Amino acid sequence: MIFDTHAHYDDSAFDEDREELLTSLRGQGVDTVVNVGADMESSARTVKLTEQYPFIYGAVGVHPDGVGELDEEKLSRLREYLALPKIVAAGEIGLDYYWDKENHDLQKEWFVRQFRLAAELEKPVIIHSREAAADTFDIVKAEFRPGMHVVMHCYSYSPEQAREYLKMGLYFGIGGVLTFKNARKLKEVVEELPMERILLETDCPYLAPVPFRGKRNDSGKLGHVVREISALKGIPEEEVIRVTEENARHFYKIGEGTGV
Repeated sequence: MIFDTHAHYDDSAFDEDREELLTSLRGQGVDTVVNVGADMESSARTVKLTEQYPFIYGAVGVHPDGVGELDEEKLSRLREYLALPKIVAAGEIGLDYYWDKENHDLQKEWFVRQFRLAAELEKPVIIHSREAAADTFDIVKAEFRPGMHVVMHCYSYSPEQAREYLKMGLYFGIGGVLTFKNARKLKEVVEELPMERILLETDCPYLAPVPFRGKRNDSGKLGHVVREISALKGIPEEEVIRVTEENARHFYKIGEGTGV
């Protein structure tokens, strides 16, 4: 079954039909979802979703665009969330120099502090990085410890950079962007990546695959990403689904038979 490793079902885009959509996922071949926080409010909503739905797990953290809200009290609250049994990762955290909503030094400070919190609690890390390749790499290289599980969410950098992350043992989140006509660089990356380092993700409601580009995304559309990976790697779609699910369960330390 398909495992969506990065979704945002707490987003207001799903307010009108969230229950209907989530209960339909198993019929679309989706077994498990990790809902990912981007600020304190969405992290709290993520915790609630994990309590409502057996097949939803959660990640909590503050996206670089929102680190201005962080302080010691909020970091302590994230620590409490990360102690919950169904909160399986810290994220999404990282650097974003594209939107540039927060000072770069502040972004780096809170990226490091949240990364270290995850390392201390032995939780996986979900990294968001946009237009910040060098600084992200430097921080990951400095903070990464053997045995940690770290994924580059919505990977958008070069094959050369991917090779360096692979040397450290990182994973790569691959979603709808892979189906875009202008995704030549990402297709090259996926061709090179070992299947054991690929995680399927939607980032829904964003980044819907072709032929739904520009529309609301959801986990049921991951079959289009599976098809693209299958073509690039020259393996059956069923193999893509099987291996990426195994990868996801290993990455998040979620046992078998705990899905929808």
